[in-house]
Amino acid sequence: MRTHVFSAALIAALAAPSVLQAQDITPIADLQRGTMATVAGTVERLLDEDEFRLADESGSIAVYVGPNWVPADVGEAVTVEGFVDDGLIKEFYARELTRADGSVVTFERRYD
Repeated sequence: MRTHVFSAALIAALAAPSVLQAQDITPIADLQRGTMATVAGTVERLLDEDEFRLADESGSIAVYVGPNWVPADVGEAVTVEGFVDDGLIKEFYARELTRADGSVVTFERRYD
């Protein structure tokens, strides 16, 4: 009996982070300037060696990873954590990118 209770608790604990992550993702159209956010979508195109356009079902946004190279390919699904620039042009400054294979890339933040 204890084994079944422990197994159920372990399964619930392992499943919880995925549910929380899905709830914390902000649709691109809902991003507010000057805020921290997590977005998920598909790399639509490379804009430069350190910037790409990310698209989800609500829209798209330029994502800056400089001074680093873009670590994802066009068409790849990624999740990006960072902040929305409060300037005239809405742009997303990445702090961390999770690739489709689960690998995580953390970026230097020289642009802060």
